[in-house]
Amino acid sequence: MIDVGIGVRSLKKFFNEYGISFASIKAVLLTHDHADHVKSVGSLSHEYGLPVYSTRKVHQGVRNNYCVRHKVEDANVRYIEKNRPFTLGDFVVTPFHVPHDSTDNVGFMVTHEGVNFCLITDVGHITDEIKLFIQKANYLVIEANHDEEMLQGGNYPPHLKIRISSENGHLSNRDCGMTLAENATLALRHVWLCHLSEENNHPELARLTVEHVLRQHGIIPGKDFQLEILKRKTPSGFYELR
Repeated sequence: MIDVGIGVRSLKKFFNEYGISFASIKAVLLTHDHADHVKSVGSLSHEYGLPVYSTRKVHQGVRNNYCVRHKVEDANVRYIEKNRPFTLGDFVVTPFHVPHDSTDNVGFMVTHEGVNFCLITDVGHITDEIKLFIQKANYLVIEANHDEEMLQGGNYPPHLKIRISSENGHLSNRDCGMTLAENATLALRHVWLCHLSEENNHPELARLTVEHVLRQHGIIPGKDFQLEILKRKTPSGFYELR
């Protein structure tokens, strides 16, 4: 499992609806220490005895985060390092740096039998390193957080607008589209847009903006690769990654 930003009770409800057992979870990976990604990690880890893998700085951030009421017990803490792959069961996991205004932040490349799944969220800007991971991906989850005009014309205070649009903030729809246009390869099969802002974005707007940028660069979503938008509060269905 990557990140635990919602309550364990809600997770159990969703798992039950899809017929998944919590016993199938063997470990938790954390991208960063913001509450919407780690709020329930301590509770889940404690209840099911799950090891929690993150960088030393992220673990420290979780310990200092008042929103995390139940901390990760020492016995379940596992430290990882950026750009140092490690093995979890049948998976090889490679963490890499993602710029964001958290204590620390990583993306993950998860590899199994030659298939690469990559997750990049809460990203202020796309680095050369991130580009290399996108270029290796067969399946990609990437942030399309906000529409620039909605953000600037919205009700957020100026300091929050500056934070979100900064190089350590969040990726806009347009920048997400440009990132895909410039780095998608023939190996890329499916892209999911994630972490859409409730106040400064809309699923259809994110789709149209990203598709427009892609088409400007000769890339046809649905033909060159599948493009989907993940909802904020409703789980997606199952996907089989081959």
